[in-house]
Amino acid sequence: MAKTLSIELEFWSDGSNWIALPDQCDEGSTLAEFAWNGLQVRNWCFFQTSGSEGRCKWVGLTKESMLVSARAVNAHFEITANDHWLLALPVHHVGGFGVFARAFLSGSRVTRLEQKWNAALFTQTCDDAGATLASLVPTQVFDLVASRLRAPESMRVVLVGGGSLSAEIEAAALALGWPVRRTYGMTETASQVASQNTEGGEMEILPIWDVSTDEAGVLTVRGEALAQGYAIQEEGGWRWEAVPAATGLRTRDQVEIWSAGGSRCLRFKSREAGIVKILGELVALRPIQERLDTLRLNLGLHAGEAVICDLPDPRTERRLVLAASQITEANASRLLDELNASLRPFEQVREVRMLPSLPRGELAKIQFAKLRTLLG
Repeated sequence: MAKTLSIELEFWSDGSNWIALPDQCDEGSTLAEFAWNGLQVRNWCFFQTSGSEGRCKWVGLTKESMLVSARAVNAHFEITANDHWLLALPVHHVGGFGVFARAFLSGSRVTRLEQKWNAALFTQTCDDAGATLASLVPTQVFDLVASRLRAPESMRVVLVGGGSLSAEIEAAALALGWPVRRTYGMTETASQVASQNTEGGEMEILPIWDVSTDEAGVLTVRGEALAQGYAIQEEGGWRWEAVPAATGLRTRDQVEIWSAGGSRCLRFKSREAGIVKILGELVALRPIQERLDTLRLNLGLHAGEAVICDLPDPRTERRLVLAASQITEANASRLLDELNASLRPFEQVREVRMLPSLPRGELAKIQFAKLRTLLG
């Protein structure tokens, strides 16, 4: 059911590269050869990007950049050898593997949940192990809240990243005793850029990062934990695309940055890829999805899946549909009606489309390119 892991010192200093291979991936051997002989690098880790849009890239991070990030996170949350992680994320994603780096530096224990995600099993294992720390994605927090599972008394911090946690679900989780702390980061930053430090507080930018925004509010990050670049597989071999340390990485995320009480704070607003134009109006999909998730909780319709997706439309440029799975058509229609009652005319979701299942990656993110193909 669960397995306790040890972190070996040799991994961080033996000079080897590590390819974070997901299941059913056949790129590992050729990427390892490209890293060793083509790039001639040692002590690097390669992770596939976990985004929902576009083709996959492999992000190249040095082991030292992973440790720089881990030190900052440990300091931010005062993680020590007295802590015990329950790992419920895949280790071939930076969010899961980052737990190993933090545990290595702090001396804290790690118990890995081996089985497929199950909210009740996760809660019971937390209690049995006396876990104090966990790292989850918003979908997992939604499942805890929907199942009305109370947090074990031992749990002191639950980091939530890999997507946006709505204020309503955050409040519901806190009411059940889950000490959730919103985080913002990406594979290219070896995990977190900013994190909450107090219940319901703002996300504070970790001191290892130099951040700025352009006139559109799009974030650029610079720092020692930043990725070196991307390995991209093309026909005939691999291509390397460097991330320049001097200028940093321009993300696709629009954020707000300000100073308060001696700390720099960050608030995620939207992702460039998550904004569509309908009838000449810009529509952000994330707030609509958050309303839908809140409706599911309030109406007791948390079974199954329901996601807002945009499709091309010859008249309106894009149109919004509700893609649903493992939910009755009647309940899906009820969700559609309730949701549209709170939306402006150009934001209206036009139809329900029922599917056997919705394509998700291993961090539970919807793979929108695949979903659009299914719906199209």
